[in-house]
Amino acid sequence: MIRVLIADDQQMVRQGFTVLLNTQPDIEVVGQAVNGLEAVEKVAELPPDVVLMDIRMPELGGIEATARVTAAHPEVKVLVLTTFDLDEYVYEALRAGASGFLLKDASAEQLAEAVRVVAAGDALLAPGVTRRLIAEFSRLDPRPRTPLRQKVDGLTERETEVLALIAQGLSNAEIAVRLVVAEQTVKTHVGRILVKLGLRDRTQAAVFAYESGLVRPSGY
Repeated sequence: MIRVLIADDQQMVRQGFTVLLNTQPDIEVVGQAVNGLEAVEKVAELPPDVVLMDIRMPELGGIEATARVTAAHPEVKVLVLTTFDLDEYVYEALRAGASGFLLKDASAEQLAEAVRVVAAGDALLAPGVTRRLIAEFSRLDPRPRTPLRQKVDGLTERETEVLALIAQGLSNAEIAVRLVVAEQTVKTHVGRILVKLGLRDRTQAAVFAYESGLVRPSGY
């Protein structure tokens, strides 16, 4: 059973998502939070497997709440909720440790599947909206990339290749086809990449790839 905490300052959103998720046989909403501060407290109390985290909340915003949750409870996955797909705050939340994001108008099926994906340890990194989001805001990020680039140098040639494909939104299966290797081999490479770079998941790897300059945003 996947335990979920819903953090949103809108009661209708919390109740609606609770009803939708509780109809799933493998998902249980174990708590709700009306702001980021309460979300951090309830993660420590409950604890959930996945947090549905709104970005704009009183007391403590979703970005800082995400950072606190992922720092104190790395096993807890955060799925950011937003009302529109090109939201610069979503990018900041991904950098803070979120495993992906979901639009609030998602269907019941999309919501449930998103929870399952991040609970399983995968990142919700669709090749469409999320890739565009990461690429756009990493392009606008003015911070120096040299230290990150030095970390890339510690990867093998194949690991670097896999990291670049992750940043393009490809799944393990798609990467395996592209590189003509077994999917299990790709999984092994991904695991080593995350360990070497000290990253949580594929979303963090994609952000890293853009910020380090390994992958250049283009076509947006």
